[in-house]
Amino acid sequence: MIIGALQFPPIENVVEWPAWFGQGQAYAFNKIAFINLLAAIITIVIFAIAGSKKQLVPRGVQNIAEVSVQFIRNEVIAPGIGHGGERYLPMLISMFFFLFFSNITGIIPLFNMPATARMATPIVLALLAWVWFIGVGLKHHGIRYITGALFPPGVPKPLYLLVTPIEFVSTFLVRPFSLAVRLFANMLAGHILLVTFSVLCITLWGFKPLVAALPLSLFMLIALTGFEVLVAFLQAYIFTILTAVYIGGALHPEH
Repeated sequence: MIIGALQFPPIENVVEWPAWFGQGQAYAFNKIAFINLLAAIITIVIFAIAGSKKQLVPRGVQNIAEVSVQFIRNEVIAPGIGHGGERYLPMLISMFFFLFFSNITGIIPLFNMPATARMATPIVLALLAWVWFIGVGLKHHGIRYITGALFPPGVPKPLYLLVTPIEFVSTFLVRPFSLAVRLFANMLAGHILLVTFSVLCITLWGFKPLVAALPLSLFMLIALTGFEVLVAFLQAYIFTILTAVYIGGALHPEH
């Protein structure tokens, strides 16, 4: 699209990124893959450094790690899983940090794109959560976990014709789909809003009759950038706590 002397890329460039190498191959590597790799490395490095320090009064990275562990323990595991949830702390805190770093790159210069605004990352994590909570249910309750979910006790037998398909779809199909779509849709929407107001600021700067509206557009861009920091945190938290809730439901199905 061309406005005056300015030329803007087509809208598909907002979400499509060419491969740095391996174009068209299964091993193709692009910016999204790099962000995912970087998020994983940063998460590993933070806890590797924190684990190597044995200070009585934590500082720096150790302090961040300890506060984060306490947050996941109190705000995710306690309400989501309850008794017996401590064993899932490493997985849940890794998921939270990986998601946060994959989200926050949407406002970082040169990246300007959250990896979770592409469906691949959310769906892989959602499938991981799906495998995890089903595995927990089978490990602790065997096949009774599946039968108990599909045939809840106390329901009149004729109603199982209606209840069982609903329970199967809602418990075993909708959960991973809703996890992935919620994360993907929120991060993509925020990314598109930031791009829209960025383009609007550039357009107003280059189009003199409307330059008076530039401060308002710039204010909105700054406000949305700050809001995206909150969204990056909230979406990582929501995804993680829902995973914990699903694990808790599999661990304690009687609840």
